[in-house]
Amino acid sequence: MELKEYELGELLPYEQPSAYIVESTDYNDSYKTPVLTAGKSFILGYTNETEGIFDKLPVIIFDDFTTATQYVNFKFKVKSSAMKILNINTELVLPKYIFYRMQIIQFDHSTHKRYWIQQYSKLKVAIPPLPEQERIVTRIEELFSELDKAVETMQTTKQQLAVYRQAVLKEAFEGCKKTIPLGNISETRLGKMLDREKNIGIPRKYLRNINVRWFTFDLDDLLDMRMEESEVEKYSICKGDLVICEGGEPGRCAVWKREDTMFFQKALHRVRFQVEAEPEFYMYYLWFLVQTGQWNKFFTGTGIKHLTGQSLVKVPVPVADKMTQQKLLSVIESRLSVCESIEQTVDTALAQADAMRQSILKQAFEGRFI
Repeated sequence: MELKEYELGELLPYEQPSAYIVESTDYNDSYKTPVLTAGKSFILGYTNETEGIFDKLPVIIFDDFTTATQYVNFKFKVKSSAMKILNINTELVLPKYIFYRMQIIQFDHSTHKRYWIQQYSKLKVAIPPLPEQERIVTRIEELFSELDKAVETMQTTKQQLAVYRQAVLKEAFEGCKKTIPLGNISETRLGKMLDREKNIGIPRKYLRNINVRWFTFDLDDLLDMRMEESEVEKYSICKGDLVICEGGEPGRCAVWKREDTMFFQKALHRVRFQVEAEPEFYMYYLWFLVQTGQWNKFFTGTGIKHLTGQSLVKVPVPVADKMTQQKLLSVIESRLSVCESIEQTVDTALAQADAMRQSILKQAFEGRFI
C-alpha cells in the first residue's frame, strides 16, 4: 500500500476564528447555537446570536496554546481567538481519519505560545489512499462503539451506587424520629482569621477549606500561620472533632482521627461534642442532608453560598444514645465500604477505557488492524 507524506498544514488549511467569536457570554440552554472551545469542556454554553455562525462542516477546532482538538459537525460560534479552525482538504484526507490521526501526535506544548503556524502545521504524517482511510476509520469507530457501551454501563453503575448510598443512609436514619439542634450537643467555632500584618507567634500548620474532603483530609499542602499561645486551645482541632466547610462546598466535613493536634482557619467550623457521641455518626448524617438537598436551607448568600455559625448550630440532628449510634455506624460503614470497593473498580476501569482509546488509535495508524 502506497503512503504519501504531507504536512498537516497541507491537509488542514486554517482559518482564524475572529469572525465567529461570540459577543455576549450570557449563555442559556434554551438558545440554539453552541459556543465552543477546543479544550475538554468543548461546549461552553449556548447563544441566541444569529450572525457570525460557522457552518462549513465538518471541521476541526485546534487550541493554539494546548494543541487540544475537537471534531465538529454542527454549526457553532467560538469563545475567543485562542484557536484555529482547521478546514479539511477532502481530496487528500477523510475528516475523521485526520482527526483520529492527530490524537496520537506527541507534541510538547509546555511553553505558553501559539503553535499552529510555526510548528504544529509543519508536522508530517503519512497518509494512505482514501479507500484505506475509510476502512481504518470504520474499524476505529466499531471498536469505539463497543468501548462506549462498556463505559455507559460503568457510568450507570456509578449512578446506581449514588442511589444506593442514599438508600443506606435513609434506612439508617429514618428510624431516628427525634431531632435536636446541633448546638445543643456541641460547641462550634469558626477558625482563626489570618492576620498577615500582625505576624507574631509560633508558625503552626493549619487546615484550609481545600484540605477537607468528604470523610477525610488532604494534608499534602498545609500552610503555616503564626499563632500566639493564648490562641492555641481556641483554634486547635483534636481527635474526635468534626470539621465542616463554611464555604466552597458548604457542609463538606470530616472527623479528625489523628492523635496530633491541628489548627484551622476561618473558612472552617470546628464541632466539638459535649456529650458522649460517635462523631462519624453525625458526619454521615450531615452527608445524608446534603444528598437529600436538606442542607441548602441552612446556607446564606445569593451567589456564593456559606454556612454561618448561627445556621450551623440550628441544624437538626438525630437524638440517639451512643450504643445506638455505634450500631447504626457499623451498618453504614459496612455497606458503604462495599460500595466504595465497587466504585474504585469502576473508576479504574473507566481510566483503562481512556487508555484503550489511545491504544486503538495507535494500533490503527501503525498498520496493526486486519
